[in-house]
Amino acid sequence: MFTGIIAEQGHVLSVERDGDSSATVRLHAPGTTEGLALGGSIAVNGVCLTATAIDGKEFSVDVMGETLVRSTIGELAPGDAVNLERCVPAGGRLDGHVVQGHVDGVGVLLEREPQGNWERLRFGVPANLARYIAEKGSIAIDGVSLTVTAVSAADEPEPWFEVGLIPTTLAETGLGTKTTGSRVNLEVDVLAKYTERLLAFAGPRAAATGEAATAGGAR
Repeated sequence: MFTGIIAEQGHVLSVERDGDSSATVRLHAPGTTEGLALGGSIAVNGVCLTATAIDGKEFSVDVMGETLVRSTIGELAPGDAVNLERCVPAGGRLDGHVVQGHVDGVGVLLEREPQGNWERLRFGVPANLARYIAEKGSIAIDGVSLTVTAVSAADEPEPWFEVGLIPTTLAETGLGTKTTGSRVNLEVDVLAKYTERLLAFAGPRAAATGEAATAGGAR
């Protein structure tokens, strides 16, 4: 599990693709490799990956086809900066929110507007994810835990949401350099997904229970 608090920006050294089925990404990240063991979990731009090789200040991760399709990891190239976070230890502080590193989809930066020493960013979001995003709720963008400040109407054909970035976030994460049209990894609040899933089962089960009770009363 992660918290969405970025510890370091690493840099991509190489990307080796095996068609669309998998890729190996090698990164330079002095802070992240300190104390890192093989098999350790690392969020790379919000995607939970496993360290498969470690060499000094460098480490490698293997990326499967599902991750390449669902996230922007497959778009990385040598020299790109990435947000990095090690998994939170048991008993560690949950400074952001519960982030699993399981990216739900990709959003697009539509607008960014300076607001004094902070900035307002608006992102377009896939329609199937919009229902999970609520004003004042949490969202992870490229692994950064942020609070949603505004959302589009429920019936808007091209949904969007907004966040505000303080100077620290602008300076210490990759979101500070994103330009209009940039694609970002999105992970919505896991509690919203679980709630929807539970309600989906509760409806049919409640209906079935009601039918059984009616049939029992008729006997």
